[in-house]
Amino acid sequence: MPTIKDIAREAKVSVTTVSNVIHERADRVAPETVERINAIIKAKNYTPNMSARALVNRASKIIGVINHLIPRQAGSFLQDPFHGAFIGGIERELRLRGYFMMVRTVESESEIFSLFRNWNLDGVILSGLFEDSFFERLVKTEKPIVLLDSYIERENIFSVGLEDYRGGYLATSHLIERGHREIVFASPRIVRRGVLEERFKGYRAALKKAGIPFSKRNVYEQEITIPEGMNLGRELSARSDVTAIFATADLLAAGILAGLRSQGVRVPEDKSIVGFDDFYISRLTSPQLTTIHQDAEEKGAIAAGIMADYLSGKLSPSRKIILPVSLVERDSVADLRALSARSGRPRPGGAAPSSRGRLDGS
Repeated sequence: MPTIKDIAREAKVSVTTVSNVIHERADRVAPETVERINAIIKAKNYTPNMSARALVNRASKIIGVINHLIPRQAGSFLQDPFHGAFIGGIERELRLRGYFMMVRTVESESEIFSLFRNWNLDGVILSGLFEDSFFERLVKTEKPIVLLDSYIERENIFSVGLEDYRGGYLATSHLIERGHREIVFASPRIVRRGVLEERFKGYRAALKKAGIPFSKRNVYEQEITIPEGMNLGRELSARSDVTAIFATADLLAAGILAGLRSQGVRVPEDKSIVGFDDFYISRLTSPQLTTIHQDAEEKGAIAAGIMADYLSGKLSPSRKIILPVSLVERDSVADLRALSARSGRPRPGGAAPSSRGRLDGS
């Protein structure tokens, strides 16, 4: 295995010069020399000692991607398509920038300090964080922080988010425009100043604009899993008054769809569904899901780019970046106006709603 001395000998330069190029301190080295050294490094497949590099620069080139959202169901958070997508984007960008990624679930405040004590992380990227005691302890570590999908606003925090309110509004308006009035809102637990609260506000705003009264009995909160979604779909199959469902994640929407169909409920003929995310699963369901599109992979890449720029001394033009959403129409929404026009009579409603899973059971 070649050493730094071998590289210096072949390039006819000092070991210090090679070290400066490796450690990105080549401002005083001639460009042609830097090019020659890098060509030799590549030809010899030389790999710098990252531990030594960390000692020299007091930097590890490791970015921690930390999850603090602990699922109640068994399994890793990486099984969620959203987390898999944005972590893929983070890894791609960090790799291009010469950084390494450490992915870790951290449940408590003590765990975060243990992580920082044992690993010299250059910075951390977190998703879905709220302004609570965990966050306050995290800030005290004085590590560079980039937040994904968080509504925390601090001068020293970077964040990358989404038009969550608009997404909720677009999904609900799309259903209303097609004649639906009894529309269920299905999501994980709605937390104050969180992503889901913004989507919920968009849902309520669309109802209000259309003159449709908001009903708490149409709000269902639960985990985003296929089994939970199927259970909700089976439950909603008994509500003949409900004609449409807005689910705040495609995975949840797919589960609901499967649960409805298991009870003989047709989608979209009997009930319509709109999801959120536009992940691959939305194109694997039958029918394919109408959904709100977001680019989770690009969101992760932008967050990683912000972190890398900050660590290299570049100033970001904005500490908060909001990415757009759009509606993708597929086959899971029926137009009740067209159906009524063809049949010559309004669509019937009827059955009394169930109380299980509602926001407050009222």
